[in-house]
Amino acid sequence: MTEAKRAPLPHDFHPPVPSFTVVSDDIAPGAVLADAQVYAAGNTSPQLRWEGFPAATKSFAVTCFDPDAPTGSGFWHWVLFDIPVSVTELSAGAGSGKFEGLPEGAVHVRNDYGSKDFGGAAPPPGDGPHRYVFTVYAVDSEKLGPDSGVSPAVVGFNLRFHTLARAQLIGEYENPSKS
Repeated sequence: MTEAKRAPLPHDFHPPVPSFTVVSDDIAPGAVLADAQVYAAGNTSPQLRWEGFPAATKSFAVTCFDPDAPTGSGFWHWVLFDIPVSVTELSAGAGSGKFEGLPEGAVHVRNDYGSKDFGGAAPPPGDGPHRYVFTVYAVDSEKLGPDSGVSPAVVGFNLRFHTLARAQLIGEYENPSKS
């Protein structure tokens, strides 16, 4: 996928908010995702740690979105919210469907694979590099409102109105053409 064809990032349509810092032991900004974050290889959510969020923050949400997916609407790989404000790090693998490593009360909704967990990168062969936007949202309430049965779009709608600040980390992955 050429730079000219790249879709807007998911936050380009939301009101601007302050940023804070998110880092990972597993993902370097702009770097290629490791096999651990690839669907067919490791399918493991990355370690994430954040700091510098507003003092008024009452909870967090974490998402992973591929705006370059050839769907017309992108592809949600991970949607997690109601993370207590006391939690500022998720260990690698915390996004598994077993909910091990997640804080009490955190809520997963179905990703676009149809499962309530992290689903790794899996762009179509030959479609070029895709961006995987990992975002941590500082939220103005302890509970965002939706339950685990809603779509990622409903969570995004609620986040639009309850986000105090946002931090993002973008990795890339390409599945070469099979010849």
